[in-house]
Amino acid sequence: MKLLPKETANLVTQAIKAAQSAGDLPEFDIPAIPITPTKHESHGDYACPVAMGLAKSAKMKPRAIAEIIIKHLPHADFIEKFEIAGSGFINFYLSSNFLKQQVEAIISEGENLFTLDIGIGKKAQVEFVSANPTGPIHIGRTRGGVIGDTMARLLEAAGYDVQREYYFNNAGNQMRILGESLKVRYLQELGQDVELDDNHYQGDYLIDYAKELVEQEKDALVDAEWVVFKEFVEQKMFKWIRKSLKAINIEHDNFFNEDSLFQNGDVWETLAELEANGYVYEAIHWKGITEEEKSKSKATELAKWFETTKFGDEKDRVMVKADGVPTYTLPDIAYHRNKVQRGFDVMVNVLGADHGQQYKTVAWGMEALGLDPTGIHVILNQFVRTVITDPKTGEKVEKKGSTRRGEYDTLDDLVEWTSADAVRYHLLAYSPTTHITFDVGEVIKQNNENPVYYIQNAHVRCCGIFREAAERGFTDDGADMSLLGEDELKFIRKAVELGRVIEAAVESYEPHKIAFYGQDLAGVFHPIYDKVRVLHTEVPQDVAKARLRFYKAAQVVFHRVLSLMGMTTPERM
Repeated sequence: MKLLPKETANLVTQAIKAAQSAGDLPEFDIPAIPITPTKHESHGDYACPVAMGLAKSAKMKPRAIAEIIIKHLPHADFIEKFEIAGSGFINFYLSSNFLKQQVEAIISEGENLFTLDIGIGKKAQVEFVSANPTGPIHIGRTRGGVIGDTMARLLEAAGYDVQREYYFNNAGNQMRILGESLKVRYLQELGQDVELDDNHYQGDYLIDYAKELVEQEKDALVDAEWVVFKEFVEQKMFKWIRKSLKAINIEHDNFFNEDSLFQNGDVWETLAELEANGYVYEAIHWKGITEEEKSKSKATELAKWFETTKFGDEKDRVMVKADGVPTYTLPDIAYHRNKVQRGFDVMVNVLGADHGQQYKTVAWGMEALGLDPTGIHVILNQFVRTVITDPKTGEKVEKKGSTRRGEYDTLDDLVEWTSADAVRYHLLAYSPTTHITFDVGEVIKQNNENPVYYIQNAHVRCCGIFREAAERGFTDDGADMSLLGEDELKFIRKAVELGRVIEAAVESYEPHKIAFYGQDLAGVFHPIYDKVRVLHTEVPQDVAKARLRFYKAAQVVFHRVLSLMGMTTPERM
């Protein structure tokens, strides 16, 4: 199906070129043509303010430019009329006949509705979740998972060949602490008098894993190193994480093990390249340290520094500590070097808001390696606050968690309290830069105040019409779309915006746009459903057939939107 804003922009571009050829407009470089949906039906469907932007280049008043553009606009079957508004806006009105034809186009495209060609022939990778396997998935990581998976779905809808990747970080100090924590629990199960300290992980799941180890190994691991326990708990925890994510329709295509970057030498090759390019130096302190800062520093040994101040950073960053162990910076740069080498045209990283500095450092690392960082796009998402209603007091109570202390609300908890669809929608339906309060009581409501119910119920209502029609032996065979009225066309106008929404979400890396659109679409649909009856004695049979066909198209649109959000498409509620 056509992307109507883009098609409209092409018409305006053709008109400007024709006007220049005819001498009605002077020669100038034609800019990108902005086409935006109007806010009021009386102003048409799309507005183009380009005449205002051309006033200086053309040395003419905007309204005069708009009149010339209209004079040269070529015919298009989807435009019914256009007019000038205000000081030079050009308003476009979609053709009613064209809109009626879109019913068949929507049904024909079905599950592939508005699959675009933006990414045809290009590879995209979306890396998301990437949680250290030190505990189960909690709500904060889940938000990044939903954002990342939805972004991947939208990129696929835009034509990209997409890979979903989980960066499996199992090489850091936290994993050592986790292994040591399990060993303590193992020894406790064997009756030894040992205790966890405050630095250890306290989660009850470690007790369960310790019991499994005792059952399998008896006391054979009493003298084993922490790494044995780390490997055991890592496998168990990762299996849990994957199962939890699958429960909300998230599955990764590839799991990239951080350890592999050390095993194959990529980390040290990356460091050597950065040193050869003149971006790494060895010193106790970074070059720009003040005497006052130096006097307060406890550092006494040489470390390797990444000279990020060459890229405008406020200070240089430690890349390899004095003990020879890299900070997160070096393997992160090596990992992104590896991504580029794998040939991805677009690389999207979904990270917590506290990783803002880190992603800038990685981008500088790409530049220092002589690689192009423009293919890397980062979506930073803010934290999520969970609240429940205390059944005794009726007050909202915040649920706080700590993986280290073993206090957390897991993704499994959220799904049990609400539903997989509710979790996905409510974590998606805000700009990632916005802090979220996930109110369990509000999320589980089964009414139109809950957008999950509101959107899915639109799909359910369409299915209900088809069931009733089948029971009566009534079909849409031979439906005449010319019989559709203005109410139905209002919905179709909204439905044909889907392509523009997908395009905008992909180009801006803002997957929440599809959630906004889904709620708006349902808001247009429900009042129409209440008025536009199908199986009613007062509705003529030919009109009923046309309306039944219309609802088939509506169902296709809601199915597509819900699928892009990774949600189910129920037929009954």
